[in-house]
Amino acid sequence: SSLLLSSSLSLLLPPPSTQLKAAFKDPAVIPALCAVMRGSQKPQSSLTLTPCLPLMHLRHFVRHSLSQLSAVLVKHESPERWPALLTVLNQSTKSPNPQDRQVGLLLLSKVVESNPEAFRPHYRQLLQLFDTVLQDVNNPTAMYYCILTLTTLTAYAGVAEQNLMRSLLPKLTISIKHLIKVDQDQAGEAMEILDELMESEVSPIIVPHISEIVHFCLEIGADNSLNDSIRVKALSCIASLIRLKNKAVLKQKLLSPILQMVFPVLSAAPPPGQEDLEDQEQDMDNEGDVESPKHFAAQVIDTLALHMPPEKLFQHILPQVQVCLSSENPYQKKAGVVCLAMLAEGCAGYIRRKMLPFMLRTVCHSLSDTSQVVRSAGLLALGQFSEHLQPDVSNYCADVMPLLLRYLAGLNQTMTVHVSKAFYALENFMENLGAEIEPYLPTLMETMLGTLSNAENLRIKELVVSAIGAIASAAKKLLVPYFPAVIENLKGFLLDIRDEVRCLQTQSLDTLSVLARNVGKETFSPLAAECVHLGLNLTNSVDDPDLRRSTYSLFSAVSTVSPECLNPHLGSITTAIMLTMKSTEGVTAHLEEEKQFVLLDDEEDDDLNLEEEEDIEGNDRDVSEFSVENAYVDEKESACEALGEIAFNTGAAFLPFMESGFQEVFALHDFPHEDVRRASFTVMGQFCRTWHKIWKENPTQENHQVLQNTLSVVLPSLLEAVRKDRDHNVVIAALESMNGVLKACQEEALQSEAMLAEISHVIRDVFKSKVGLCFRKEGEESLICAEYEAILQEFAGEGIPLLASAVPADTFYPYLNELLPFIMNKTKSSCTVAQRSFSLGMLAEIAHSLGLVSGGRAVAGRLSSRLLPVMVSGVRDRDPEVRNNSVFGLGALAQAAGPLLTDYPMLLSLFSSLLVKESDRRVIDNICGALCRMITSNAQCVPLDQVFPALLSHLPLKKDLEENKTVFGCLAFLYNHNPSLPLSEREITRSADTRNTFLLLLRDVAQHHPQEFQGAVLSLPPKQKATLTAAVAHL
Repeated sequence: SSLLLSSSLSLLLPPPSTQLKAAFKDPAVIPALCAVMRGSQKPQSSLTLTPCLPLMHLRHFVRHSLSQLSAVLVKHESPERWPALLTVLNQSTKSPNPQDRQVGLLLLSKVVESNPEAFRPHYRQLLQLFDTVLQDVNNPTAMYYCILTLTTLTAYAGVAEQNLMRSLLPKLTISIKHLIKVDQDQAGEAMEILDELMESEVSPIIVPHISEIVHFCLEIGADNSLNDSIRVKALSCIASLIRLKNKAVLKQKLLSPILQMVFPVLSAAPPPGQEDLEDQEQDMDNEGDVESPKHFAAQVIDTLALHMPPEKLFQHILPQVQVCLSSENPYQKKAGVVCLAMLAEGCAGYIRRKMLPFMLRTVCHSLSDTSQVVRSAGLLALGQFSEHLQPDVSNYCADVMPLLLRYLAGLNQTMTVHVSKAFYALENFMENLGAEIEPYLPTLMETMLGTLSNAENLRIKELVVSAIGAIASAAKKLLVPYFPAVIENLKGFLLDIRDEVRCLQTQSLDTLSVLARNVGKETFSPLAAECVHLGLNLTNSVDDPDLRRSTYSLFSAVSTVSPECLNPHLGSITTAIMLTMKSTEGVTAHLEEEKQFVLLDDEEDDDLNLEEEEDIEGNDRDVSEFSVENAYVDEKESACEALGEIAFNTGAAFLPFMESGFQEVFALHDFPHEDVRRASFTVMGQFCRTWHKIWKENPTQENHQVLQNTLSVVLPSLLEAVRKDRDHNVVIAALESMNGVLKACQEEALQSEAMLAEISHVIRDVFKSKVGLCFRKEGEESLICAEYEAILQEFAGEGIPLLASAVPADTFYPYLNELLPFIMNKTKSSCTVAQRSFSLGMLAEIAHSLGLVSGGRAVAGRLSSRLLPVMVSGVRDRDPEVRNNSVFGLGALAQAAGPLLTDYPMLLSLFSSLLVKESDRRVIDNICGALCRMITSNAQCVPLDQVFPALLSHLPLKKDLEENKTVFGCLAFLYNHNPSLPLSEREITRSADTRNTFLLLLRDVAQHHPQEFQGAVLSLPPKQKATLTAAVAHL
């Protein structure tokens, strides 16, 4: 009961005295205080016990405080047992006095917010009341409290209330318009109800009014006379509608009106003498904290790209983009370029197929514009393209890299914000180039090293150090000639522990980690031990979450190069990492409202018994949400990932820390922040693979049992995350981790058929959109965009061939039979290229997996009548990637089914005609691989005198060098079984072209697959082995 006072007083009171705390432990104090408050004729007399409350006489504050008091009581006592409350609410909300109605609705909003479920029997009565209040346009305060209450009820309303709620929507928008005239802040808060209605499971409430709501939000978002916060709220509502009700937006033809409003906001010039936030050189650190209408207009474009069919979106948006780009106004040009940047992620597939040359040419042209705001937008767009349009955008390396290098050379380094954007574009483009970066490496490194030596600005040095990491990611061992100079520069930054250079020191650690992973073991190993000591010294001497994150990353990078350097220090390293994983630093628990009003602390409440303590610890109902500072999230995520990688790479040396490490990783699987949960699920799978590796190296019963125990915990946790987690990156991580476990542990992960069934059912449910993240009722939109849903299905689908390769084919067949239709449905010509490519690739991998397990031949033969037509159709597809996957699939099916596949003549004819007209070298390589699989699995059905010369004429392979193993295995098979074919040295030398082709093939195989090559040579009879050895000796 002491909450009656504590709720009103604690916001204003200083810490209470010992006497006061003692007084409040006397139960008699509560009735006495209530009597004082009820009977006093003077507001100040209610303060006789607490003279430090001079503000309580303010009537507005008193009303709010008493409403909060009531809310606290309702939290713990149902309104049915407090009839006086219901009487007060009924009388005041219907009073003819406007002031009384305001007070009554204020009280109603607080008590309903405190315990909405308790008012469920009164929902219909309340909705009828709201219908009246929302028409009282002369009492905006009453409307405001009414809308707050309705916002709370929306999440709890059911089908019984939907007709009443639907009828309120037109009145809601009118009420908010009136609120805007009086108090824009209150109007913005009232607009939260639109978000609640969109998220509501009773979706028919809002769908009939979507057009009205969109036009209402468009009107607010476009009104320059309103403050930014309410315009941002309106634009945010539009984005949410697009995300959650995209089908309705399309059906009601709202795409065009949305774009007609968004583009003027996006292209608006700032007031004279000012700049847009993102173009300002000052206060750059606060850029992410400020929300502007222009920023949210860009987010609307981004949301449209993620949730609308690209063909329809481009049909409406491209004309407006072209108008902007052709304008002489720099802010209109900027809007057009920013729009292209926002389209890159959501429409990636469509852009790569149809729009990339135009869009990339436009962006490159913007980099030479006279206006810096346009050039800045171009840098943003190029960075977005580099991030989302791979690998296609890297094909334009010869055009983009010289342009970027020239742009970089002409930069004014005092304009650090603009320089940062240039480095953002450069890094994103470079790190995916691979060996294509080689021609630009001398210029790049000369520029970077020269800037490090000459620049005085710490931010510029930080950008350069980061760029060197991106260069290393692409160049790998090509960077070795520059490695000594890079390390020499980094050393000075790594050892400087002054606070003002902390960002540069942290970035240097990150780049050092990238170098460790890319320049090669022989180059980096001499520095490994020194890096470990550096990391430990920094961890012990500097208390900074970003620096600790970087040191953990350095430890894990060193473990990939020289794990033995970590072994002597694993105790210190794991102690530091696990302290970070346990730490609650940076985590804030936000309590329910009554917990904000605490008069008495708990210093003297030491008489709680153990049972009560356990109840408090285990009961988090008073915690409404958690927030975590980003730096601590990143540190915890990095710690978790580092622990998993170090464990895997050090293996048996990590055994003393395996159990405690796994417990800490597992404890993070329900952490509030999604990035930490994602890392936890990834590393749980890594621990399974580590135990499997340890058991394989030391196959004791104890190690096997620990492996099984770990699997029995991890796999159910991963499956639960897929079913229930609401963040798509977490679900993807859980699926990816599960696939990694299946690939590494194989049959050990599926010791019980129940686990096989559960994994198969989860995969099925992902395809059926019946897991939590993408669950939807019939006719409703998913919570995630189609692009993300397709990604989830791809990761789930990758588990099918892994299951097929892990258990006998007869065991998996019933589950495979259920899953196949989901994949085959995505091979139709009406599906996207990405869907057709993925599904045919999965069918190919399934066929390949069946060829590896017992009973696979019979199952492959049984499935061939279903798979063959689909794959043959795919061979005729217009997209080379689809053709490539289909060709590989046919070869894998022929290899798996063997003589049970009777369509050899048709397949050989198909491949023969395809070889004549095919221009894509990867497809040609896979045709060679498919022919070799057909020969080795059923040579009797292949006319070798015709097929073999055709095969040789297309060797060696040019693109898909992985197929060299298949080709060389076939040649070894023919050496062994068909000595009459032109494979002897005598026959090879008769034709110079044939001999050269064959020798080139041998060279490629020997270079790229030396172990397989030697194995195949040793399998030959002595005479053929001698012939081949003599030929190889001349390579």
